[in-house]
Amino acid sequence: MISSVRGPVLSIGLDHAVIEVGGVGLEIRAIPSTLATLRRGEEVRLCTTLVVREDSLTLFGFADDESRQLFHLLQTTTGVGTKIALATLAVLEPDKLSAALAEGNLTVLTQVPGIGKKVAERMVVELRDKVAALAPVSGALPGMAAPVKENVVEALLGLGFAAKQAESAVDAVLAGGDTDTSVVLRKALSSLGRKR
Repeated sequence: MISSVRGPVLSIGLDHAVIEVGGVGLEIRAIPSTLATLRRGEEVRLCTTLVVREDSLTLFGFADDESRQLFHLLQTTTGVGTKIALATLAVLEPDKLSAALAEGNLTVLTQVPGIGKKVAERMVVELRDKVAALAPVSGALPGMAAPVKENVVEALLGLGFAAKQAESAVDAVLAGGDTDTSVVLRKALSSLGRKR
């Protein structure tokens, strides 16, 4: 996975920017608020995620890791793909989106084009607990637990564990106060019955 890119901005379009990385111009899809912070010729660093489809490789860029995590999270909802996930982040700031999901505020969620009442209800049901898990563990530095969780769950998925199994194991370890990625991974593997 390409988790970030850094380089000069070559061009900016309505829904994407081209950033030069190692002599290669990468087209990165982004929301308007992220694109508005970019200037041609200036160096920039974006958090990114690569979405692989049968007929395409699309790189999505975000101003911060929180937005990237919410982009991933939104797509775990049945019927929500990259288009709706990106539209949601374009309309709602990460804090407002997280609050709406946690509180079940359908009025806020249905402000997004493409999200009707049924999809909004499904998002609340499927994401309410997951959004709460993105919040940093008490005692950790702000924002630290979320990337640790994402990285460890991704590693466990790569080892063949089911998503729910992996998330439960990582949540249990994070609840104990550990925030070091290697420690969390080792303890999660141990709890899943696979010793390193």
